[in-house]
Amino acid sequence: MGKLVASVSNSLHSPGSFLEKIETYFFGNIPLSFKSNRTAPSILLFIKKKNSVSVFTNCTFKRNEECIVDFKNRKGWIHFVGIGGSGLSALAKLALKQGFEVSGSDLVWSSYMEGLLEAGANLHIGHSVSNIMSNDGSRFPTAVVASSAIPQDNVEILNAKSVGVPIYKRDYWLAKLTEKYNLIAVSGSHGKSTTASMLAYVLKAMGDDLTAIVGAHVPQFPDGSIFYGGGKNFVLEADEYDGCFLGLSPSVAVVTNLDWEHVDIFEDEDAVKSIFRRFLKQIRVGGHLVICGDSQGARSLLDQIKQDTGLNYSGGVVSNQSSDLWGQGHDYKIITYGFSSFNDWYAESVCPNVQGGSDYILCERGHPLAQISLEIPGVHNVLNSLAVIATVLTLIGDKRQSHESIACLKLPLSKFMGVSRRFDLIGTIYGCHIYDDFAHHPTEVRAVLQAARQRFPNKAVIVVFQPHTYSRLVALKDDFANALSEADQVVVSAVYAARETNDWNINGKDLAASIIGPPSEYIPCLGNVVDKLALQILRDPHPEIVILTLGAGDVTTVGPKLLHELQTRSQDARR
Repeated sequence: MGKLVASVSNSLHSPGSFLEKIETYFFGNIPLSFKSNRTAPSILLFIKKKNSVSVFTNCTFKRNEECIVDFKNRKGWIHFVGIGGSGLSALAKLALKQGFEVSGSDLVWSSYMEGLLEAGANLHIGHSVSNIMSNDGSRFPTAVVASSAIPQDNVEILNAKSVGVPIYKRDYWLAKLTEKYNLIAVSGSHGKSTTASMLAYVLKAMGDDLTAIVGAHVPQFPDGSIFYGGGKNFVLEADEYDGCFLGLSPSVAVVTNLDWEHVDIFEDEDAVKSIFRRFLKQIRVGGHLVICGDSQGARSLLDQIKQDTGLNYSGGVVSNQSSDLWGQGHDYKIITYGFSSFNDWYAESVCPNVQGGSDYILCERGHPLAQISLEIPGVHNVLNSLAVIATVLTLIGDKRQSHESIACLKLPLSKFMGVSRRFDLIGTIYGCHIYDDFAHHPTEVRAVLQAARQRFPNKAVIVVFQPHTYSRLVALKDDFANALSEADQVVVSAVYAARETNDWNINGKDLAASIIGPPSEYIPCLGNVVDKLALQILRDPHPEIVILTLGAGDVTTVGPKLLHELQTRSQDARR
């Protein structure tokens, strides 16, 4: 069991639920360290001595220097700054599995940190000099790994630099971590988490002792977001944010799609295309590119390859005749997938099934091969499954084993239940089905609405949407309005600011006013959203509706609170 420390610092911000847990353990300015115990936590009092810190204004993260961490013998202490995020928490969990001593800090508690605490990590709420030294001040971490969201003037980064501890950004750490593996890097603007986790799950079920890291919680992964095995394959969700995937050298690169996302980093879609083109240049000689031929953005990458190599393309996609050719200057093979028959792998006769997911006929270059069944709904998940099939068969390599391999992967594909916060069922009451989804981009909103319509074709769909960051809202407001217009009713909350301030003078009310078609309302407070929906549902106790809470912020709390409120009122009515 790890240790949790609440560090007193000017940057300490914790959610109310967590503060309620720790506030009784503070006396003046003295923090308490306690070890988690489900029955009765043992409380240990300690006082950290002040330490002098030399501040270097030219502090930089290491990118190109040799990593001193011993990945082979797995010895040392690794400290993760920003450990509460999906990306770094997975790296920390893997480091624990590898045998490293692990600690980490973040401004607020997150659900990802619960598993780390139980696995033995020492965690800190708030950033402080004391977080990166032993209790007696005699020992420092072997290395510090920092999230992309951590600024270089962070107090732990500065202190680590001052005492000579090497500091690595997530991209460099991932590069060193994966360089000895057969890396399968799953990239794309949308669908990375689902595709990477589906791929890892299928490979594991087929007997591959792989290692995998996914930037989300996967209920069917024993350790939540990772697999740790002794095999040569490493499946990684490869993130374009802050150029994180540019240090990788994949044997197989998967590109699910390409869209203008992370508008705070990328000025426009051309900037996104540019960084993906750089990523494709990282594919190892003799490797493979598995890419969605139906995605307009992904097709632009293929068009660029056409210009660079002179290969024969049809309609902006690799033609059947040329897809097995090696690119000149792009020494990898290209495999396409999608719904269109010009792709190497494609789906036809897609239809809903009794599980609420999709069935389809898998085809390879015009030849029907097998019927595939999925439990998870949505045409986007059909595409995700095609990416998995194409990748698995690429890894196997022997075309003579294709039929046998497809027969082996059909069952795990049909059993895959998805990723947390992706069309995640919260509960059902009064005929009302409450789902939660991470969708925070117009493309994702459309996808989850299509999935809801597929599973519940005769029910009204109410969307509670929380815009995520002001920059994204101002850049994509009209696209959001068009996507949300496909719902039957929309409630828009205040913007979840994350790391931003409102420099654009925009808010959720502007979005609600832009939605044409369904009744739309701006309710800034999520608590008031819960009250409104509870009253609306109770007025008609059998409404036959679907409620979707969408967004990357704390809108995820609405579903459980609404369900609890309805259950409580239902019990009160029976008394």
